[in-house]
Amino acid sequence: MTATPRKRLAMSRRGLVRRFRAARRAILGAPVLNGTSVAVGMTLVTLLVYGLYGPSAAIDAGVGTIIALLADDVRPRRGKFSHLVAAPLLGIPLFLLVQLLRVHPVELGLFLVPATFVVFLSTAWGRRGMPIAGAVMLAMFFAMAPEPVDDAHAALLRTLWCAVGAGLYVVYSMVSNALLNGRYRGQVMADLLFSTAALLCQHAARIAGTDGPAGTGNDRRALGAILRGQAALSDQLQAARDLILERPSTPRHQRLAGMLVEVLELRDRMIAGDLGAERARYCGEPAAGRFTSMLCDMAGDVGRIADALLIGRVPTPARDHRPELESLRQSAREGAGAADANPDAMTHAALMHSVSVRIGDLNTEVLQLAALARGEAEPNLAAVRSGWQLFTSPAHWTWRPLLRLHWRQPALRHALRAALAVGFGFALAQVVPWSSRDYWILLTISVVLRGSLAQTLTRRNERVIGTVVGSLLAVLLLALRPPIGLLLLAVIVAQGVAHAFVVRRYVVTAVAASVLGLVMTGLLRAGSSPTFDFITRLGDTLLGAAIAWGFSYVLPAWERGQLATLVQRACRAMARHARQSLALAAVGDVTGQPELEWRLARREAYDVLSALVQATDRALAEPRAVRPPVAALERLQGHSYQLLGQLSAIQSILLLRRERLDMEVASRSIDTAMELIATRLDLARVCTMPAPTAAADESNAPGLRAVPEDLPDPFLSDSTPWLLRRLHLAAGLASRVRTDTERVLAAVSADPGALAGNTGSGRKSPDPGEQA
Repeated sequence: MTATPRKRLAMSRRGLVRRFRAARRAILGAPVLNGTSVAVGMTLVTLLVYGLYGPSAAIDAGVGTIIALLADDVRPRRGKFSHLVAAPLLGIPLFLLVQLLRVHPVELGLFLVPATFVVFLSTAWGRRGMPIAGAVMLAMFFAMAPEPVDDAHAALLRTLWCAVGAGLYVVYSMVSNALLNGRYRGQVMADLLFSTAALLCQHAARIAGTDGPAGTGNDRRALGAILRGQAALSDQLQAARDLILERPSTPRHQRLAGMLVEVLELRDRMIAGDLGAERARYCGEPAAGRFTSMLCDMAGDVGRIADALLIGRVPTPARDHRPELESLRQSAREGAGAADANPDAMTHAALMHSVSVRIGDLNTEVLQLAALARGEAEPNLAAVRSGWQLFTSPAHWTWRPLLRLHWRQPALRHALRAALAVGFGFALAQVVPWSSRDYWILLTISVVLRGSLAQTLTRRNERVIGTVVGSLLAVLLLALRPPIGLLLLAVIVAQGVAHAFVVRRYVVTAVAASVLGLVMTGLLRAGSSPTFDFITRLGDTLLGAAIAWGFSYVLPAWERGQLATLVQRACRAMARHARQSLALAAVGDVTGQPELEWRLARREAYDVLSALVQATDRALAEPRAVRPPVAALERLQGHSYQLLGQLSAIQSILLLRRERLDMEVASRSIDTAMELIATRLDLARVCTMPAPTAAADESNAPGLRAVPEDLPDPFLSDSTPWLLRRLHLAAGLASRVRTDTERVLAAVSADPGALAGNTGSGRKSPDPGEQA
């Protein structure tokens, strides 16, 4: 049905409001503040050197500033200095050597290849080493940009000013980071809450059934989107832990740390609650609509808490949905207790009870989160107060990642691939028909070529689009012939924007970097033609992107080669998490060492599942001949996700409703379940449980049916039957995880060519219905 003009106007207004809200949140976020700080630091260092020693020294100092600032991201104070100085210590000597070799193209090319290999080995440290590699590569390319120096003295002088600029910026960054640390904590917490609110909305959409009936392709894709959202949230959680859990000594910092702990609990409750997403649809459309509305309201409350953090205000109280949930349960009980009730009324009452409990747990967590944000509740940090270092990333450099390198290691292959690509690009730049700037081709190669094919393809497209748009903007600006002061301001703004969006939205960084490069060229070469610079810059970008794309197939580290280790880690992590969860809940100890070990095990389980989801997504961009068994991997992800949800539901029953349990019966069942899960997830032990047959898998394609199913009596106050049912389902899911793992291991160890016929071209999500 066609929308009326009034409805279209209302929809347009709502869209504008959403875009305005998103823009405001981005402007007030940590990346923009960090980019602003970087731009201010660059301005202060450049102006200081310019005022004391003139423009030539200021330009070289600006190069050193850029080398140092690439690693200046939102980080805790611990280890900040060692992270900042790594790039200047490696890059400035290479800056000098490239200048000395600039007049000798052959020698320079022979030097760039091994130097690139050594630089890209820093990616062995993961995300921590990536900005270091980029900064050191920039140091070499900046040395190639200007006209060659006349003698060694001039090269040493330029290098000296470069070192001065880097040193001054490191001092500025340490001071700036200390001053902004408190603000960064609040912004990172707000960003985490926005992602949590988005996940709540996705869970609400599954309950509403807007993505299709349970078990259909649309519903599986919806669960796949939730899995990817959970994976992204896991990455954000680690960044938040590193910053927020670092010495929470002040009351505000402790409140933020308490909110972070609460978000971890809320994530567990979301996963447990998603087990009832299919079940909620059988409660009837009116009840499902009310459940959906409650989750959307909770998401709105979480979003408002995040907005309040960004603007420094006390958030409004969260809405309490307990009365409405009790009303729904009571109505279902009355229907089941009526004399003329049909046989399905009892099932309906049990379903309403189950879903209401799960949503009630979410409601409790959101209320507690709001109370912490408003200062109305004291944070519970007993488990992390003295052991916060266990939850944060390493702060200092070690040689361990390099000692672990071997031929099939992705970091080693990526370093070799990058070295070959840079060597080929440098040689080709010497013979292209236009007046190429070889450093721009090499720069494009270094920023486009990533560790996986999927990441390389994304960077290639964003780099080309950003260069076209940014170069056009720069040409228009230079064509107006504005004063030098305005051009310098454009350079500073472009640097800040490029830094702010380098991780979140690289296409914006590519636009800003192109503006920066062309405007700087206009400043350094007064007689250059902006139009010609645009054409050559675009040609060099296309050439560099094509080289990076081509070399992404050289010495590839396909995902299937890493999956065996990853899925084995997943089994071990989930077995440990199950053991710690059930042991903690059984003894009822929620403080001290048992809780600390459980939190560490939970983090490991979520992190490895996140890595598995991301690896599967990257594999979809790989050639079909080497693509791993995507369908089996997604089944493994889904069953692992559901197992984590069952463990969370079990723990909530044991810890929140302990007084309603027969602990003698519960303890025996917990011990049995612990042994079953440990046996089934231990790949070194023979599992005596029969593997599901192909026919059984096909008949249970949606998984364990939500309805019909024998559910405990909702009129009983004893929660023991619900606990026993959860333990039984968790043990069954452990068997499915074991079966999925064995199928994946068998497939990835087979001939790669045999996999081509067993994988789909598009992503399917795991069976969503194997839920409780």
